[in-house]
Amino acid sequence: MIIDTSLLVPMTEANQNFSKVARLVDEKGSAIIMKNNKPRYAVMDFSEYEESYAKRNELFTSTVESLISENMEALRELAK
Repeated sequence: MIIDTSLLVPMTEANQNFSKVARLVDEKGSAIIMKNNKPRYAVMDFSEYEESYAKRNELFTSTVESLISENMEALRELAK
């Protein structure tokens, strides 16, 4: 995963100045909070989160439907 370095905020700075993190999210769409020099938290605009959540659910649903259809015969045998 490629992370834009302009989105990185150290944990200490995020704790002391969360409004800076919020401004960064407003300007760039997201921010990454670093803890012990590693990306730990992603902060994003809520509408972006909703879109991401919806896409994840669609992917999960389509994967489940695909697995069920591919294995329907085995599932019927197990149901007996």
